[in-house]
Amino acid sequence: MKKINTVHFGIQRKIVANMTAESWETIPHVTYMYEPDVTAFMKEYRKLNRDRSGADKISVNTLMLKVISEGLKAAPIMNSHIRFNRKLVRGEIHTFEDINISMPMILPNGEMMTVNLHNFENKNLDEMTDYIHDVARRAENSDLNEAMFEVSLDNTLTALKAGKIKQTIYRLIGSKTGKHKVKTLHGEAKRAYESIPATERLTKRDIEQGTVTVSNIGSTYRGQKGATALLEIIPPQVSAFAVGAVQDKPVVVTDAFGNKQVEARQILPICIAFDHRALDFGDIVPFLKTLDRIFENPEIIHTWKGQEKNQKIVPMNA
Repeated sequence: MKKINTVHFGIQRKIVANMTAESWETIPHVTYMYEPDVTAFMKEYRKLNRDRSGADKISVNTLMLKVISEGLKAAPIMNSHIRFNRKLVRGEIHTFEDINISMPMILPNGEMMTVNLHNFENKNLDEMTDYIHDVARRAENSDLNEAMFEVSLDNTLTALKAGKIKQTIYRLIGSKTGKHKVKTLHGEAKRAYESIPATERLTKRDIEQGTVTVSNIGSTYRGQKGATALLEIIPPQVSAFAVGAVQDKPVVVTDAFGNKQVEARQILPICIAFDHRALDFGDIVPFLKTLDRIFENPEIIHTWKGQEKNQKIVPMNA
């Protein structure tokens, strides 16, 4: 075989590789394909943005983060972390009131970073939009390696405190030696970077572990015709979601007289993964029922706007 290139893992790839490997090695995954009819939902979404432009526009991604947050409030156990000792068969589940969403996003330089979107349990759509725009703004002033190394170092120290000495030694060797050494800033460059206020760049808080992960696969290629079928759960989280792209599919619909016929409808595939050590399928049913109600009654999304911007919206003529 003729090799054309060799790329050694940078810190972003190291973290992704380590976390996903741990996920599949330790977590018994269950995945469920949820495929709601979003035809009416997308019509209401377009109304949502009719008087908005530029940064004021609400993206489908932000709207789906709100939808999923509403589902998690109905099924709070999905918004949990697990602690499990297999040798002693001891476990515990810590459920959170805060919904802190780990969301992969593409940075201005084309690299990917998973950011932690804090406290989405109480934010309206405009607050969510402003929050995500602010993260993107601060990402432009951020050094990916520095930000992720800070998180990696914190995780290593946490492992050391937990008595994982061998793991800590291996991580230090892997990140600090040879051609696999992680490249970070030093000297004047590091001091200059650290002089940037925390309000103007991403910090450990922005990329530390959230309570749940939501990946918008649909935004990477909107013309896709498939759906995510397998999805890793990032420990210690117990659930993860992959939102696909809206697609036209044939659906059996029932009219007011009970007659059934096949129509072309818009379908949004959502892959839901959960940790079977922590959850059973029944635990996610309240989540599914909440999303069913939202997609069947999509007018509710207009109540999720900020109050000030709600007042600017003029009712649309039927």
